[in-house]
Amino acid sequence: MNYNDTKKLLTQYLLARIPLIGINTIEKVRALELLTEIAKETNTNMKVHSMSKGFTNLVTGEAYNNDKLMMGALDYIVEELKTSENQIYILSDVSELDSETFTARYLVDITTLAEQKSSCVIVITAAPIWIQLQRQGMVIDLELPTEEELFNIIVENIRPYQNQIQIGWDVNDVKEAANILLGISKIEVKNVISSLIAKGSLLKEDLIDLKFAKDSLFSNINGLEKINVEDGIAFGGLEGLKKWLDEKEKLLNPEKREEMKKRGIRPPRGILLMGVPGCGKSLSAKAIADRWQRPLYRLDFATIQGRYVGQSEQQLKEAFETAEHVSPCILWIDEIEKGLSGVSDSSGVTTRLIGQFLFWLQECTKDVFIVATANNVKELPAELLRKGRFDEIFFIDLPSDEERREILSLYLEKYLGIKSDHNYLEKLVKLTTNYSGSDIESIIRDIAYQNIAGVSELSPETIENAFKHSVSMYQTNKEKIESIRSWAKDRTINASKIESDTHSSNDAMPQEDTSKDLKKNSQDDIEVL
Repeated sequence: MNYNDTKKLLTQYLLARIPLIGINTIEKVRALELLTEIAKETNTNMKVHSMSKGFTNLVTGEAYNNDKLMMGALDYIVEELKTSENQIYILSDVSELDSETFTARYLVDITTLAEQKSSCVIVITAAPIWIQLQRQGMVIDLELPTEEELFNIIVENIRPYQNQIQIGWDVNDVKEAANILLGISKIEVKNVISSLIAKGSLLKEDLIDLKFAKDSLFSNINGLEKINVEDGIAFGGLEGLKKWLDEKEKLLNPEKREEMKKRGIRPPRGILLMGVPGCGKSLSAKAIADRWQRPLYRLDFATIQGRYVGQSEQQLKEAFETAEHVSPCILWIDEIEKGLSGVSDSSGVTTRLIGQFLFWLQECTKDVFIVATANNVKELPAELLRKGRFDEIFFIDLPSDEERREILSLYLEKYLGIKSDHNYLEKLVKLTTNYSGSDIESIIRDIAYQNIAGVSELSPETIENAFKHSVSMYQTNKEKIESIRSWAKDRTINASKIESDTHSSNDAMPQEDTSKDLKKNSQDDIEVL
C-alpha cells in the first residue's frame, strides 16, 4: 500500500477503536508524521511515549509523564485506563515484543483493558510481534515511499534552493531520481539529495552518482558481493549482444518505463550468457554495468549454502531482498549451473532453491537486471531455460581473427606499451588460432612479468616464441568445447555479428575484452613492432 492507503486504513482502525495497532516500519519518524496528520484531521488527542521525553501530546508536545522507561510508560497507561476512556497511546520505542517476554505479556493485559475502555495502544516497531499479542489487534505495514512519493519528497527538498544554486534537473530527471532511490527511507532520500545540493549545483550528470548512492547505505550486503567496475570496459565484437543491450537501454528512461507500466509490460529482467570458458562471459557482466552506469553485485550460490534445514533458502531470500533494496543494479550470477544443478539431491534443497529463484525472477518488480553466466548450460534444469525466464540466451564462442587482432592490440599496449603494425599483428593472429581471450591475456602478461624482472628482452621474436610454445585451452579441452558448441547451435542467439554454420577459428564468435584506452607504460623507448 502507498502512504495514503495506509493512512486511510489506519484511520479506520482508530475510529473502530481496535485495542492494539502495530505499525510495522523502519521509519519511526514517518510513522509519527502519519499519526500526526490523522490526529489533526480527526481532532483526536494522542499521547506518544519516547525514551527521550516520556509521554507527550503528539501534536502540541505538551508533557504528560516524564518517565522515560518502558515499564513506567506501561504503568502510566494502566493507571490512566482505570479512570479514563477513549484514549490513544503511541509507544514509539518499544522492544522485545517478538516473543513471550514480560513486556509482551504485560501489553496483552493492557490491550484487554484498553478494549474495555474503548481505547487504543499503537506500537511502532520494525521487529515481528509475538503472535499472542498480535491477535489482540491488527498489524499494518508502513511501506517505504513509492516512486510517486519519492518524486514529491525530492521536489520538496530541491524547491528551497531554486534561486540559490544551479539546478539542471527537469521533471523527467526528478522521475529518474525517484526510480533510482526506490527502496530507501524518506530520511535517507533527504540525506542523499542534500549531499548533492551541498556541492553547489544539481546537474544531469549527478544522476549517475545517484545510482551508486545506495552503496553507502547498504554496506552490509547479505549474500551479495559488491564488484567495483573499472571505467571504460567495453565489448570487442559481440555486435549482436551490443545491439540487444542498446535497444534495451532505451527502455530505462522514465518515459519508456511509464509507457511499459501503462501497457502492463515489465522492464527487461536479464540474460543468460553461455559459452566457452575464458571467452569473456564474466567480463560481460562488468561491461554491461559500466555501459548502463549501474552498480554491480555478484551472487555466489556457494556462499548461501547452509548446514541447517531452511538456512540456504532463507539466505537466498535475503540476498534477493538486498538486490531489490540496492536497485537499480546489475545482479551477476556467476556459473549459475554450479548453484542450481543437481536437482536430484536427496535433501531437496536444490529443488527448493530453483523454485525460489524462478518465483523471484517472475515476480520481482524492482529494477534488477540479471546477468547469469554458465559454462555448461546442459547442467541447468530445463525449467530455467524455458522461454520467458530470461529475456534472451546468448552464446559466446572463441574469438574470430578480427577479435583476436583487437585483443592482441589492446593487451600489447596495456602490458608491454607496444603499438603493433598490421603485418606483425597478422603473424600473431595466425599463431593464436583457437585461443581464447584469457589465453592471449595470460601469455602477454607473462611476457611483461619476465621483462620487468629482467629475465628476457622485449622483442618481436620473444613475443612470437611465447605464443609458439604455449598451449591453448582449446587444445586441452577440445571435446568439452565442441560439446558446448553443439548444444548451443540452434538453441541460443549468436552474441557476435558473425553468423556461421561452422566453428573454425576464422568463423568463431568474437571475444569481449577490456577496451579502456590505456596509456603507454614507462617503456616509451620500445619501438613499434
